[in-house]
Amino acid sequence: MTTTRIAFIGGGNMATSLIAGLVADGYAPDALQVADPSADRRRMLQTRYGVRVFADNRDALAETDTLVLCVKPQLAAQVCAEIADAVTARAPLVLSIMAGVPEQAIQRWLGGTLPVVRAMPNTPAMVQTGAIGLHASAEVGEEGRNRAETILRAVGLTRWVETEAQIDAVTALSGSGPAYFFLFMEALEEAGIALGLDADTARLLTIQTALGAAKMAVESEDTPGQLRERVTSPGGTTERALEHLLKADLHALMKRAARAAHDRAVDLSRSLSEQA
Repeated sequence: MTTTRIAFIGGGNMATSLIAGLVADGYAPDALQVADPSADRRRMLQTRYGVRVFADNRDALAETDTLVLCVKPQLAAQVCAEIADAVTARAPLVLSIMAGVPEQAIQRWLGGTLPVVRAMPNTPAMVQTGAIGLHASAEVGEEGRNRAETILRAVGLTRWVETEAQIDAVTALSGSGPAYFFLFMEALEEAGIALGLDADTARLLTIQTALGAAKMAVESEDTPGQLRERVTSPGGTTERALEHLLKADLHALMKRAARAAHDRAVDLSRSLSEQA
């Protein structure tokens, strides 16, 4: 894996996180090639990580075994068309972290039936604690799957899904998921302030409680439901609070919210796939 050349098209936050994770894992910096239109971004990536940087996307594709597409989804068709000749000449593994862009559209824009892995990372990948869904096109073999998984594991946990359509479910769950937790933390913090705590105390206690709960869930073999039952004493304060949340039918509300995110992901994917 460490001899594989990886070209990143786009050097934004997610690409930077992947590069940082790979270098931290011992990947050779000079095997990483990054194209980005921003001179400041290129300078930062080269100075901080020692990678090779390019202003022209096509120049970054020389000797590439793996192409990582990190551009904004609305630019996908244009960027793919620009590099199509260079990509088809080398036929690399194509790893896309562009939200909502279907595999067939990527193949069509690049002008060939190429092996494509579509990934849906979430924002915690920027602090190497991401949750990442992956799907491979039929052209991707075992070696390609292993290569893609190795790259994405540099920024978090990876999980393969059986169908590309399930990537929309991943988007609704873990892709949008951090915002759900931030909203709950925001509400809990406000509740603490309303009960008389100062803002700093309410925030710190909320954040540490969320971190502790997540750590317990990671390290325990119990389900979240079982963990909830274990920390809920009959007749106690936690039970009284949970009665209000359950009366509001939090489970049904969360299902409706996730379904709305899923349906929006489907709509966006359909719109992007229709681009020329």
